[in-house]
Amino acid sequence: MTQKDSIFAEPLAHVSDFAFDQTVVEVFPDMINRSVPGYQSILQGIGQLTKRYAQPHSTLYDLGCSLGAATLAMRQQVADIAEVAIVGVDNSAAMIERCQLLLQGYRSSVPVTLRCENVQDTPIENASVVTMNFTLQFVPPEQRYGVLANVYAGLRPGGVLLLSEKFHSMDPMMDELLVDIHHNFKRANGYSELEISQKRAAIENVMRIDSLETHRQRLQDIGFQHIQVWFQCYNFAAMIAVKGATQEGA
Repeated sequence: MTQKDSIFAEPLAHVSDFAFDQTVVEVFPDMINRSVPGYQSILQGIGQLTKRYAQPHSTLYDLGCSLGAATLAMRQQVADIAEVAIVGVDNSAAMIERCQLLLQGYRSSVPVTLRCENVQDTPIENASVVTMNFTLQFVPPEQRYGVLANVYAGLRPGGVLLLSEKFHSMDPMMDELLVDIHHNFKRANGYSELEISQKRAAIENVMRIDSLETHRQRLQDIGFQHIQVWFQCYNFAAMIAVKGATQEGA
């Protein structure tokens, strides 16, 4: 049974930087569903888009797989596609260990390999779908272009990147609005003012978010030909970026 997230419920003398450790693993499903608006809809969309774009004899990647929610959403949709395999990557050993246990609870003919490493170090090969579900925002900003360029290079023509991110608005007034209504969402889900404040302090040095404009321009600069936001709720969005069917050197 999923434990309730109460990590920041009591006053802390010192708020340490947020880490995906064993404490977070125990409450992660509750945390993310109460913190990320539309999370279940995003997972459903990842499954649908994976079914549409997964190619036979290719590899699917879930970069920053945490407990494997996106991995499961992908795997459930590709059982009838010939010889596909999934690689899940996360740099938290606690997450990988629990993910392995959860995946074993669902029978499937689609093999999944889990790797405990930084996504910056993951080779992308023969890929048709790569998912980064709220992962890039935890990669140091100066390394994000390289990570996405590596994804692009490893994608087959017609392959896709599914990118979900929290973002900030370029308009300060609109950014304040989005932050406020997101905090209202968390209050409605039972988080106290103390929890919201301490979680924000813990994560501000770990999760540095971009604007949607920055995401779009970076993807265009890398070479993705078709880019679209397919889901947005408050300051959370999911994008799809498609590698063109005909690319030089592809």
